[in-house]
Amino acid sequence: VSHAFLGHRKGGLSMATIVACGGFSAICGSSLATSATMSKVAMPPMRKYGYADSLAAASIAAGGTLGILIPPSVILVIYGLLTESSIRELFAAGFIPGFLGILLYLAAVRYVVWRNPKAGPAGEKTPWSERLVALRGVWGVLILFTVVMGGIYLGVFTPTEAAGIGAGGAFLITLFRGRLTLSTLFDTLADTARTSAMLFAVVIGALIFSDFINRAGLPDMLLNFVTSMDVAPIVVIFAIMGIYIVLGMVFESLSMMLLTVPVFYPVVASLGYDLVWFGIVVVVVTEISLITPPVGMNVFVLSAVLRDIKTGTIFKGVTPFWMADIVRLMLIIFIPSIALILPEVLYR
Repeated sequence: VSHAFLGHRKGGLSMATIVACGGFSAICGSSLATSATMSKVAMPPMRKYGYADSLAAASIAAGGTLGILIPPSVILVIYGLLTESSIRELFAAGFIPGFLGILLYLAAVRYVVWRNPKAGPAGEKTPWSERLVALRGVWGVLILFTVVMGGIYLGVFTPTEAAGIGAGGAFLITLFRGRLTLSTLFDTLADTARTSAMLFAVVIGALIFSDFINRAGLPDMLLNFVTSMDVAPIVVIFAIMGIYIVLGMVFESLSMMLLTVPVFYPVVASLGYDLVWFGIVVVVVTEISLITPPVGMNVFVLSAVLRDIKTGTIFKGVTPFWMADIVRLMLIIFIPSIALILPEVLYR
């Protein structure tokens, strides 16, 4: 669908990849898995049209980071559990920054092809009749997303109830398409059990870790250290952002949040910042860390899948996307209403 609507533009396939990555990773929940999967889907057609390896690989690596912010986001659910923040408000807060990320990434592609038109040649224009046919292929996902997220935002049901409605809706769509067999049903239920058990184990461990840190007095020690430095609260936020960027070079996004959020959020709350806003900032800086040289995890995953492309080539191509993320982070830090306007309008 993304290709049908964007493929005729310069850099259009790269733009389509970014939009598709945003949608897929929002459903998948893992940036690394999105990068690995989309490299097999999107790389062959981009090579077929003569795209530069740097732009093609970078658009997959950067696009893979988008979904951990766009609702429904597993990372935001975990953050909400760790900080006892409203998951509904976090989902609302992530909507505008998530789409702002897509727009800035599309602008980064335009910049690359403006500098070097050969990096992303335009494809054939798809007629509207074929675009509508392509849209029919994803009607189920669009309806499901609208029902689940619309129900949460309008307060019709809670995020937990929305999860059940989403799963039930997906089951009905699969039945309607005639793709459900006993073996796929068993595989789906087994996969669900494994994922649920893993997440429960991870969250329980993180909450125990959080309680231990609080009882050990680490947040109080950090707060005393910060106040003794006599610096502006925004300086503390920037210091935390720097720590996240460094940690993100060696940690996967979920692991990093589980280790750091219990330490940082009491300090941030005591400085008077909104925890919903801080959650969005943390997720955005986590996205940045996944494509930051010299050890961006998404880039290394992509390099392992696409063995004929050097890691340096991907890092070179990812620079405009990295800069776009920095612009988005600065906007959210200095204009908090970008993240907070929807929660305030809908729920506060």
